[in-house]
Amino acid sequence: MRIDVISLFPAMFAAICEHGITARALDRGLWSLERWNPRDFTHDAYRRVDDRPYGGGPGMVMLAEPLAAAIAAASAAASAAGPADAKPPHRIYLSPQGRPLSHERVVELAALPSLLLVAGRYEAIDQRLIDTRIDEEICVGDFVVSGGELPAMMLIDAIVRMLPGALNDEESVMRDSFADGLLDCPHYTRPEVFESLPVPAVLMSGHHARIAQWRRERALELTAARRPELIARARAAGRLDRQDERWLASHPVRDDLAADGDKTL
Repeated sequence: MRIDVISLFPAMFAAICEHGITARALDRGLWSLERWNPRDFTHDAYRRVDDRPYGGGPGMVMLAEPLAAAIAAASAAASAAGPADAKPPHRIYLSPQGRPLSHERVVELAALPSLLLVAGRYEAIDQRLIDTRIDEEICVGDFVVSGGELPAMMLIDAIVRMLPGALNDEESVMRDSFADGLLDCPHYTRPEVFESLPVPAVLMSGHHARIAQWRRERALELTAARRPELIARARAAGRLDRQDERWLASHPVRDDLAADGDKTL
């Protein structure tokens, strides 16, 4: 997979190129990253990429022209690097106004050969650029950060770990939270007792069927307590079987689990 990123701070993406799973996958040739700075496509001495908004108001708005030129250059480079019949890269703008990112959408994006991510800055980017050059707006959460670079890196990380060969243990992708529509179950490792808290006995039993059942029940329990809307979605998608439904019906939501999900730092 090829990913092109348009950003005023392209050096920020060194984090995913030099560390962790994404760096290892990059070394293995599973994906590539090209960075483009809109300032390189300006034509004035100040390399201006923003201006005040029409109609007044706070902040600055990113100019459409440098972004359009950067998108054109990145798209041409991506097309030239692919096969002759390659489609242009799918163009995504990371934006609080976008649709919330989901596991299902990550899986779909990971199947594409080429992506172009636009990381905005300031108050916004000119809407005409969005209307004419962007295929999809994506939001990574109901909060605002200073620019689209961190959301873009989150999206890249989520996508790259889905690529075959990116993880040393491919099964771990299938057990992630949201992979089957539910939150993941709790996990434990050595020591067997930590600060007087033991590992659940079933995990020490060696009985694989009971362990699988315990993990499924804990996933249902956590999801029902903290993200009940995911239970509804899983039910609508046919991901809950009769055993799941019987367990949910006989186990009311625990208040302590629901409260744990609301803790603040």
